[in-house]
Amino acid sequence: MRMDFDPVAVGARDFYKLLNSVVVPRPIAWISSTSPEGVDNLAPHSYFTVACTDPPVVQFTSVGHKDSLVNIEATGEFVVNLVPEALFEEANATGTDFPHGVSEFEAVGLEREASTRVLAPRVARSPVALECVLHQTVPVAGCTLVLGRVVHAAVAASVLSDGRPAIGKLKPLSRLGGDEWGLIGEIREIARIPHQQWPGHFRPARSSGTTRR
Repeated sequence: MRMDFDPVAVGARDFYKLLNSVVVPRPIAWISSTSPEGVDNLAPHSYFTVACTDPPVVQFTSVGHKDSLVNIEATGEFVVNLVPEALFEEANATGTDFPHGVSEFEAVGLEREASTRVLAPRVARSPVALECVLHQTVPVAGCTLVLGRVVHAAVAASVLSDGRPAIGKLKPLSRLGGDEWGLIGEIREIARIPHQQWPGHFRPARSSGTTRR
């Protein structure tokens, strides 16, 4: 048995909460940016993913016209910082609705470090920082997709294994539904099946449902 939810009947706010509980876990883009007046902003955005591989482009969604978006539109630059488990409370605190002009770095007491290619600073204790220049913004009703071309990646040597970031060392946080945050938990590995090996390699489980024609 399933329950049906119509976005119009449910209402935008409640359907937004439902989506947040379904699309999980969501990686977090801890976006640092600098205003034209020189104020450094830092905010977590959990609608975040890779948009293109060549050139490398990442994207996040600004729900509403927040300071991160205002700064990026004005300067054309930002940094995506990884949120590690050790900075759980600090990341949550930077989501506070501080008045415009207040730096979350200062309010929360987070140390910053200079970026290599952009003006916006990096979070010093973040193990990975992706420095980005604005590629494009795409308005979608009350939200804005922000696409940034990655021009530099700074990765702590302590989280590398065989030249690549290791998930067990990164220990990234993710967002779940409501006020819930997630840890990496159990890690499972499985190789993709080449088509040449497909015959006899995989047997689909039998469905207990009814097939409709």
